[in-house]
Amino acid sequence: MQMPTGHARSIGKRETRPVRAEIIEKADTLVVKVGTNVLADAKGRLDPERLADLAGQIGSLKKAGKRVVMVSSGAIGAGVGRLQFAGRPTELRGLQACAAVGQCFLMRAWEDAFAPFGIPTAQILLTAGDFDNRTRYLNARNTILTLLEWGCVPIINENDTVSVAEIRFGDNDTLAAMVTNLIRAPLLVLLSVIDGLFEKDPHADPHAKVIPLIAEIDDGVLERAGVSKSSLGSGGMKSKLRAARMANVAGASVFMARGTDPGILTSLLGTAAGPEKGTLFLAKKTSLPSWKRWIGYTAQPRGTLRLDPGATRAVREKGRSLLPIGITDVEGSFHKGAVVALMGADGQVIARGLSNYSAIDILRIRGLRSDEIASKLGASGYEEVVHRDNLVLIEG
Repeated sequence: MQMPTGHARSIGKRETRPVRAEIIEKADTLVVKVGTNVLADAKGRLDPERLADLAGQIGSLKKAGKRVVMVSSGAIGAGVGRLQFAGRPTELRGLQACAAVGQCFLMRAWEDAFAPFGIPTAQILLTAGDFDNRTRYLNARNTILTLLEWGCVPIINENDTVSVAEIRFGDNDTLAAMVTNLIRAPLLVLLSVIDGLFEKDPHADPHAKVIPLIAEIDDGVLERAGVSKSSLGSGGMKSKLRAARMANVAGASVFMARGTDPGILTSLLGTAAGPEKGTLFLAKKTSLPSWKRWIGYTAQPRGTLRLDPGATRAVREKGRSLLPIGITDVEGSFHKGAVVALMGADGQVIARGLSNYSAIDILRIRGLRSDEIASKLGASGYEEVVHRDNLVLIEG
């Protein structure tokens, strides 16, 4: 993949090692996502030696005082191997059934891998609904943090047996970024069969080099990302870059590296000598609080509010609340308190926020001044449809 000038900023190699060292030192908690092809061979069989190597590295990190959460792919792939299928099913019911077979097989393999190091593991299966619902979201957060206090390694996967939409369109890169935001971890590590972000397409140029550090990801980088994905996994470079940016804008740095390299975690995180590996994507300097991480980058919007040019400028450039006078249309059906997307006059989503009104009521008051709300709804309500305290600007 070629890195376009002006769409991302790399930092010189001389500066890379100190920056990495500072981030690693401050990262007391990290999320490690392991892709399917890191754990399994081409036929879907889990590799016990690979799991044992990763478990040993995580054990070393824990001895160094780090708390580690894993997001482990491989349930469907493990099911394919366990059932001795020639390849991955294409129908939804087949994918769900493979996940049901493979999930227990995957967790047993992880438990066996961590047992020699005396590290207990815990299984957590999540769906998109667990992130959309604020109560379930907080319950998941509390469970994970409690397990970390107890010295466990939580092993998280999507509940593929029931999560229809995520099997079709989701990936564990996104899940890992959402878990990172959930527990406010300062560092996410994405391990796959990709070395990192290359200066040029490595398939076209075998001499292409990995960029060690990227200061910013923007749309230009995403547009030039390849569409390739692995044989057993569901994600590609685009999904990894989107996940990295989701974590970056919320305040977490992200490593991307090849998980099949022996000792990759200890190499990345500075507990072993040797050349630097992978790409580090730097976090934004300002970290979002947990509440706004949930609004802006976790919960899925229940509807969309279309804004006129004046409201678009007020929200995007001046940090103002959204008033009814600036709303031109409403899409979707939602109740008061729902997360909604704010679409600017140019058709791009510029923000997300909590709505003070239902979709039906917004349709009745759109285009009105705030002092005219009572005449339409029969009672005095909020002046703002979305207050700026409950609003998060979306980058890209």
